Amino acid sequence: MILFWSLCAGLALAMTGLLVLTLLRGRRDTGPVQAFDMQVYRDQLREVERDLARGTIGEEDGERLRAEVSRRLLAADSEVRGDTGGATQPQGVALMAALLIAGVLVGGGGWLYTRLGAPGYGDLGLQARIAAAADARQNRPRQQEAEAQLPETTQPEAPQEYVDLVLRLREAVAERPDDLQGHVLLARSEAALGHFARAYKAQQQILRLKGDSASAKDYADLADMMVLAAGGYVSPEAEAALDAAMARDPDNGVARYYGGLMLAQTGRPDEAFRLWDNLLRESRPEDPWVAPVSGQIEDMALRAGITDYRLPETALPLAGPSQDDITAAAELTPEQRIEMIRSMVVRLSDRLATEGGTPQEWARLIGAYGVLDNQAQAIAIWDNAKEVFAGKEDALEIVREGARNAGIAQ
Repeated sequence: MILFWSLCAGLALAMTGLLVLTLLRGRRDTGPVQAFDMQVYRDQLREVERDLARGTIGEEDGERLRAEVSRRLLAADSEVRGDTGGATQPQGVALMAALLIAGVLVGGGGWLYTRLGAPGYGDLGLQARIAAAADARQNRPRQQEAEAQLPETTQPEAPQEYVDLVLRLREAVAERPDDLQGHVLLARSEAALGHFARAYKAQQQILRLKGDSASAKDYADLADMMVLAAGGYVSPEAEAALDAAMARDPDNGVARYYGGLMLAQTGRPDEAFRLWDNLLRESRPEDPWVAPVSGQIEDMALRAGITDYRLPETALPLAGPSQDDITAAAELTPEQRIEMIRSMVVRLSDRLATEGGTPQEWARLIGAYGVLDNQAQAIAIWDNAKEVFAGKEDALEIVREGARNAGIAQ
């Protein structure tokens, strides 16, 4: 540290010294302009003598040229003799300017570094930043530690009958720990009440009972519940669940979304952006992860050093936002953009209820409510869709896929 500041001070003082010396000397070392003119005239006289000797000009012309050049030479010599020896700077002005330069270079440079630099820290090159991100990922808090640090939150309101049903379901599952369907219902019900810690523990029992037959979605659901229980933080335990999901299905959208979130939280926004961008471009508009990724990827692009990123078509709502919506979204913060997405979901819900819509729109709406942690509303929309598309198995299967993504259908 001392060596660094010594080098900076030495360079600043050296530059200051050169500038101040130039100001204080304040003289023109090249002499007056007339001295240069006299040299030119002497060369012209010698050239006239050579032309006379070669016979290229006549004697009369030579005399006339010699007289003209000599006259100019005498005039220039007279002006040189009257010169005082070169312009000088007033010493008071030069001294003031020198002090000002010294203050700007030395004091201003130090002030600027303390504001923009990082005194006491070494250079953070690319390899150092990558190593720091790897260390942050390796040593980040565990799931239980993250949950313990969360403040108390108010749980979503639910009908008392539903709460009583969940309480009875807990008792029933406790009495029959190997009841797979009971754990499936319990995990969904706890998640719908906002009890995500209880939900992922029930999901762990589902994985235990399924064993090797557990699907990528089962592990992705476990990671989803863990992240929600930790307030949006991707713990090492949640990462392990994501790895298990990706091992079974590398294209699992939920796992890819949370994988990007984990990279962003551990100092690798560049990798997070690439993962999310590919995910958006490979997704259908009705996929439930499209809305949360769309709400965050522009900020992630900026963190990754990309200033001209544009959302792909799959990131736009199926119903299509207006031009005013697009313009407004570009000026919003990530939090405001998420709220705007919520309002779009509400508008889509109202339109489907009054005017109807395609199976893809119903699936997108159900998946969006699942992502927004409003499983009660997702269940209500799914029940309504089953009535709307009764007898239309192809359309119902499309909607059912959205319900599966929301964790409310098999």
